[in-house]
Amino acid sequence: MSLAESESPKSSAAPKFRRVLLKVSGEALMGPEQFGIHLETVDRIAGEIRDATQFGTEVCLVIGGGNIFRGLSGAAKGMERASADYMGMLATVMNALAMQNALERIGVSTRVQSAIPMTTICEPYIRRRAIRHMEKGRVVIFAAGTGNPFFTTDTAAALRAVEMNCDALLKGTQVDGVYTADPKKDPEAERYEALSYMDVLAKDLKVMDASAVSLSRENDIPIVVFSIHEKGGLVRVLNGDGPCTIISNKAS
Repeated sequence: MSLAESESPKSSAAPKFRRVLLKVSGEALMGPEQFGIHLETVDRIAGEIRDATQFGTEVCLVIGGGNIFRGLSGAAKGMERASADYMGMLATVMNALAMQNALERIGVSTRVQSAIPMTTICEPYIRRRAIRHMEKGRVVIFAAGTGNPFFTTDTAAALRAVEMNCDALLKGTQVDGVYTADPKKDPEAERYEALSYMDVLAKDLKVMDASAVSLSRENDIPIVVFSIHEKGGLVRVLNGDGPCTIISNKAS
């Protein structure tokens, strides 16, 4: 039995956030592989998202493309930056379609909206239509970043979270929060329970890029950093009792 089945939306438990944007890195879709899309991992993450929707939260997603192509890496190797970034945006569309397929196989109605129009395979990004989809219980996946080069999918996630009137921006990572150091390399690293946006910027913590953090700060949207690989972790965070780091204006 999934956690969402044991904590149904009709129970006394209620989600802490009514509507969220979940940002997942492209690397999270690789699973144990070194490149590309690991379908079993995609299916597992899709199950977490289904449980979140059953819990009563409206969900939209932004997925990175680093498992297929990363614009900055291409530019560093000599490619023209704008072209490299457009290639990275196309990678995010591939990931979005893979996630849509996984979600719809388990009964979750899903729409992909791309900032770069490609109407043969997905909808163009239309803000009011996306909001309506979520109001009807559908998951919306925003692909192709902001549609502009020189902006990361972190910035796209913050922008869409603002546009969708989300209560929080959830960043699914490899670890269960923000640490004083890399916990995989430093066993003494400690997890922050809460941080302010200015803490993240001043300490250069690399949680998300500075423009994404600043945009979230300006619009008072908390960033919740948690592990996307922990089973049931998404619903626990939505319930307010999962391990995570909350970045907000309220943190000291």
